[in-house]
Amino acid sequence: MRKWWPLVAVCLGAFILLVDVTIVNVALPSMADDLDASFTSLQWVIDGYALALAALLLASGSLADRFGHRRFYVYGLGLFGLASLVCGLAPDAGVLITARVVQGVGGAAMFATAPALLISSYRGRDRGTAFGVWGAANGAAAAAGPLLGGLLTEHLSWQAIFWVNLPIAAVAIAMTVRVVRPDAPLDASSGTVRIDLPGAATFTLAATTLTYGLIRGPEAGWTSPEILGTFAGTVLALAAFVVIEHRTARRGDTPMLDPALLRRPSFAGLMSGALLLQGGAFGCLVLVSVWLQSVLGLGPVAAGLALTPLAGASFLVAAGAGRHIQRFAPRLPIGLGLVCIAAGMALLRAGMTAGAGAASLVAGLVVTGIGVGLATPVLVSAATSAVPPRQAGMAGGAVNTFRQLGMTLAIAVLGAVFTSRASQVLGASGMVPNPDRTASALAAGQAHHLLAATPAPHRPATEHLLHETFATALDRVFLLSSLAAALGALTVLLAVRPTPRPTTAAPRPTPAHDHPTTEHPAADPH
Repeated sequence: MRKWWPLVAVCLGAFILLVDVTIVNVALPSMADDLDASFTSLQWVIDGYALALAALLLASGSLADRFGHRRFYVYGLGLFGLASLVCGLAPDAGVLITARVVQGVGGAAMFATAPALLISSYRGRDRGTAFGVWGAANGAAAAAGPLLGGLLTEHLSWQAIFWVNLPIAAVAIAMTVRVVRPDAPLDASSGTVRIDLPGAATFTLAATTLTYGLIRGPEAGWTSPEILGTFAGTVLALAAFVVIEHRTARRGDTPMLDPALLRRPSFAGLMSGALLLQGGAFGCLVLVSVWLQSVLGLGPVAAGLALTPLAGASFLVAAGAGRHIQRFAPRLPIGLGLVCIAAGMALLRAGMTAGAGAASLVAGLVVTGIGVGLATPVLVSAATSAVPPRQAGMAGGAVNTFRQLGMTLAIAVLGAVFTSRASQVLGASGMVPNPDRTASALAAGQAHHLLAATPAPHRPATEHLLHETFATALDRVFLLSSLAAALGALTVLLAVRPTPRPTTAAPRPTPAHDHPTTEHPAADPH
């Protein structure tokens, strides 16, 4: 049992940083009422965290490779805990969003270093088991966030969803210092360390401007100078990032993301799969949670319980099958997982009508959870094992960057699609004087306020219209989520190629799990 304590320390950090991706979902209506927050502010409460996590993962992985993975993991835990305290004390939406961004900075340090800590702590079959358990913790944490958030919000307050991180972070820090071996930093002998600051800055700028444009677009207008200028800035920043990384690699320095990795079809396919998996599976949960509470009138706990089929399915599949599916070529479980996510979103769409209730979500969430549980453990281990151990932080940062970027962009895109479709339905009804403003209020969980402002004789018709509008808009959201996951499955199955088997087997002087250079089958990057 003692050998698994490093895994426990890593899973504790993974749990709180990934729970905080989705734990906010069911607390959004309470936050909106307490802080008088708009729909745009609510999007930034979630996207500010996910964006910082995505934008800084590559830089964090590079820094951790140079200065030590354990040290960076501990620093990330400390910063995450302090930011969580500020989140709970935030007096307005602006402070909350800022603290969430800082949370994301700490989370990036934790997320980028976790795979490298597992690789350095375990070998052979134990490594496969460790990645399987860690993958199960990842899937369960991200999906269980709504239930935990509902319990804390309903029985304590929305602030408690952040304060619960403090004792967990403290325990994780103490355990990591005690049970995880310190690793030798890269370039420690020479004492010369060069950080790819231009690469980190341009990538962060590209991700931030893209997300800002997608969130701000519905309100400012997609063809407005502000949005067109924002997207132009995204293109320029992304082009600058590519040029900088190529020049950095040619100089012999270590880039934030080695361009040679992306020239491999298998690695590029894994990154595409990571982006579309996270966006397809979790991007819609914000709006589903608002629908459950604002339109159906469920409390935070009931709303969280309605989303637990995804959590339960993903955890059971990842924990039960995580070790066994690592024996297959990575494209098979990842591709099958994405197919399941696409099917799950299609089932959610089929059940979404004006008269639908929480029970209509069960089948779709279960199938989606199965897909998450199949794909997540293999996705991470395949990507990190595709590079030498000293670049494990870079590879881990890359795969998790694309995962969190998928979540960030999906929330922004699906939010824009939802408000646009809802505005169309409201405008066509002829009952709403300002469809755009009403659609934004509906997305922000203000359905009860809209009904209260309606004259009593017209409330039944207005209530039916709001149900119909939300269902129609969610139908479009589920359709796009399903298509994204299907595209991810196709990309992975076509691009991620299996490694040819050797024609002759070399004798092994020692068992696989004892040999220091033996890799688990999941280490095969193709």
